Amino acid sequence: MSDTARPVEQPRRRSLLDSLEIDTRLLGMLLAFLVICLAFNYMTGGRFLSPRNIFNLSIQTVSVAIMATGMVFVIVTRHIDLSVGALLATCSAFMAMTQQNWLPGYLGLELGSPLIAPVAIAVGLVAGTVIGAAQGWLIGYLTIPSFIVTLGGLLVWRNVAWYLTGGQTIGPLDETFQLFGGINGTLGVTLSWVLAVLAAAAAVWSVFSARRAKLAHEFPVKPLWAEVVMAAIFAGAILGFVAILNAYQVPVGRLRRIFEERGEVLPDDFTMGYGLPISVLLLIVLAVVMTVIARKTRLGRYIFATGGNPDSAELSGINTRLLTVKVFALMGFLCGLSAVVASARLTNHANDIGTLDELRVIAAAVIGGTALSGGIGTIYGAILGALIMQSLQSGMAMVGVDAPFQNIVVGVVLVEAVLLDIAYRVAAIRPKVLAVHLIVLPVLMWLWFGWPFGLGAAVVAVLAWQWMRKKGVM
Repeated sequence: MSDTARPVEQPRRRSLLDSLEIDTRLLGMLLAFLVICLAFNYMTGGRFLSPRNIFNLSIQTVSVAIMATGMVFVIVTRHIDLSVGALLATCSAFMAMTQQNWLPGYLGLELGSPLIAPVAIAVGLVAGTVIGAAQGWLIGYLTIPSFIVTLGGLLVWRNVAWYLTGGQTIGPLDETFQLFGGINGTLGVTLSWVLAVLAAAAAVWSVFSARRAKLAHEFPVKPLWAEVVMAAIFAGAILGFVAILNAYQVPVGRLRRIFEERGEVLPDDFTMGYGLPISVLLLIVLAVVMTVIARKTRLGRYIFATGGNPDSAELSGINTRLLTVKVFALMGFLCGLSAVVASARLTNHANDIGTLDELRVIAAAVIGGTALSGGIGTIYGAILGALIMQSLQSGMAMVGVDAPFQNIVVGVVLVEAVLLDIAYRVAAIRPKVLAVHLIVLPVLMWLWFGWPFGLGAAVVAVLAWQWMRKKGVM
């Protein structure tokens, strides 16, 4: 046998994305969000990215984002929940009636009592959890399809809310309760900076703590410079977001009223920022908790295992029926929590509260990368999906787009998100999807923004086509 010299294989150079280990789907969503923000900022003359609009955008996103985190678990387990908007309305009606009628009538507690807000919130959360568990029991133990159960729930709970309030708007709600609505409850500049610094430090610590844990178990890790870059990105994003919120100043008229209530006179050149809204802080805490549940707990592992293969999960000893009850009970609890935020932001309960929220929540989860086939989904993706949805609606409203056309755009974006998700998973149809987008996008840019943008998009499309053919994608 003769020895044959073989060339030594050179290690493949890792790209920047490979070194940073960034999820390409998440990166795509972030780029899409950036494009949406820059486009609307251009069309609104810089108003879209102003501190005031970012503040409003953040508090408007919270209600849908809270429910979207629970919808991830529902869809991952191969179910659907069409009743979340109606259930939100029922929970809101329970809390409003508790504050305005039941507590004053039966216990003599009037608005302003320190017990009003916590008791009302507890009533709403319990109502949502019980209703969600009941729907989960019908789905899990009586094997009624979730589509049918929650479609019936959409009709039932919307009208239960109407009967609870007699079809009337109930308000104003307790002032302590209104703190969870956004502009009526903020932390102020100083406390917001304190929390931002602590959160940034925690983000940096978690990055390097995870690195130490991997090294201790001899797992592969990123290069040290990549860890530093990711830690800097996380810390910079947190500090930058809080800096923008702190830049939104309280109007002079409101400041004057605040000082007058104290019996004081507003000093000249006195300014005060709103800071971080309590509702946004609630969403951040919830996102951390739900992510820990999804990644670090037995419940989370069971949810994703069941969604990946229900038969194998049941054969391995997972009680999939009880798991279904737990998932829908959690969804109901989050509907109650979302009702707190939504009704507190409106300062009252209205009959149309939560209308069409079920579609927005499902769309947010799907746009965020949750697969309708089950088994795949992320909490941060759903929150980013909710932010993208709200940015589209807010931006279109600012540029004067009619409400019907806004819904058309949202529907198209939902179908587009599913199409891109399928293309991401199924390599066989990927070239067709890419080819369609490279042809259609320049046409849309020309129709919406004029020929200069259309021409620029066409040039980019041609260059992208050539690059993908060179790489063998097309």
